[in-house]
Amino acid sequence: MSSDSMRAFVLHGPGRGGVERVPVPVAEPGQVVVDVDRVGVCGTDVEFFTGEMAYLRDGHAAYPMRLGHEWCGVVSEVGAGVDTGWLGRRVTGDTMLGCGHCHRCRSGRQHVCERRYEIGIRGGRPGALAERLAVPATALHALPDAIGAVAGAMVEPGGNALRAVEAAALEPGMRAVVWGPGAIGLLAARFAAAHGVEVHVVGPSPESLEHARALGVDRAWTIDDLPRLPYDAMIDATNDRSVPAAALDLVEPGRRVVYIGLSSRPSTIDTRILVLKDVTAVGILSASPGLAGAIEHYASGLVDPEPLVAATVGLAGTGDVLAGRRPPGAGPGPKIHVDPRR
Repeated sequence: MSSDSMRAFVLHGPGRGGVERVPVPVAEPGQVVVDVDRVGVCGTDVEFFTGEMAYLRDGHAAYPMRLGHEWCGVVSEVGAGVDTGWLGRRVTGDTMLGCGHCHRCRSGRQHVCERRYEIGIRGGRPGALAERLAVPATALHALPDAIGAVAGAMVEPGGNALRAVEAAALEPGMRAVVWGPGAIGLLAARFAAAHGVEVHVVGPSPESLEHARALGVDRAWTIDDLPRLPYDAMIDATNDRSVPAAALDLVEPGRRVVYIGLSSRPSTIDTRILVLKDVTAVGILSASPGLAGAIEHYASGLVDPEPLVAATVGLAGTGDVLAGRRPPGAGPGPKIHVDPRR
C-alpha cells in the first residue's frame, strides 16, 4: 500500500459511492490520527446515502463526503501540543466538534455549537469509514481493556440511548415504553432494564419486532397490542411522525416524554395536552454528554451492546449495508459494523 494514500468509502451522491484511495490524514496541532478498527452504520448514514438527510438541503453537508461517526481504533500519531501518552491507546471519540470559543462551548454544550463540525456528518469533516481518521485530541475517550472493538464502536449510539434514559428520570420499579426496535431503541431498553425499570418496546409491525424478541425483549408490541398500563416515561426513538403525539397521549400525567428520533417530515404534538397533563418533554440531539457513562456501563458488564451487532463486513461491503442489504449469515441485531482493514 502506498504510504501517502489509504482506502476510504466516498459517497458522491444518492446511491453513488464506493471504495477509493484518498490522502492519509496528518495529525495537525491538537489532533491525533487513529487507525480505525470498527465503524457502525446508522440511520443518519443511510439518509445521506438516500439523499434524504436535512443537512444536504440546508447547506451543512454536501457531496462528496466520507461517512462514519460510530467508531473505535488505536491512536497511531499525535500532533503538536498533544500528550504523547495517547500513542497506542484504544479510543473512541465525540462526533460533535464545537468551535471552542462561543458561550455554548464554554458552558459545556459544544454539541449544540452553531459553528460545530460533526465527524462524517456536518461541515465536511471526514468520517471513520476509512483506514485512518484525524480527530481533535479533546474529543477522545479512552477505552478500557474490558471493551472490545464491537462494543467500542457502540459507545456513540450508547451515549445517545443513555442520555434518553437519563432524561426520562426513571427509577427502579417504574414502567417505560421505548418506541422503535432499532439500535438506539434497543440500547435504551437495555440501559433502562439494567436499572430495574420495566421496559416495553413498540414497533410498527410484528415483523419489525422479531429482532427485539430474538434479543430477549419479552414485552415487545405493536401500538394495537400495547397493554394500556400506567407508563412513567415514553422514549421516542423512531422516524415515525405519528409517534410523538401518541407517546404524549399515553404517558402518565406528571411524567416524561423523551424525543430522540427524527421524522423526515414535521411531527406535531398538542401542547394543550402537554400542559394539562403536566408532562415534561425533552429533546436529545447528541451522545456527547453520555459517552463516558456508556463506557462505564459497558466496561462494568451492566449493559452488553454486542448482541445488537448482527454482522461485520469489509469496507467494500459498505454500499450494500447503506442500501439496506443485510450480509449472509447476519444475526438478529439491527446494527451492521464495518472493519476498514478488511
